[in-house]
Amino acid sequence: MTHAALERVAAPTAIPLKDLVPWAIFGGLLMLLAIYFVGAEQGATSIFSGMYVHEFVHDGRHLLGFPCH
Repeated sequence: MTHAALERVAAPTAIPLKDLVPWAIFGGLLMLLAIYFVGAEQGATSIFSGMYVHEFVHDGRHLLGFPCH
């Protein structure tokens, strides 16, 4: 490689905050929804009847430290 080829390194492009905020809000809402289904979807706060959601996220509950039995 020549010395000129080594000097052509592209600088990172800055992402404007106004472009990042909607994605951050969307990711935060998805995270809150996931935490609800893993941590609170059973008993009195249950949206769906039965234990289907609980059984689907059962291992995730234990991995994240939520008690369930």
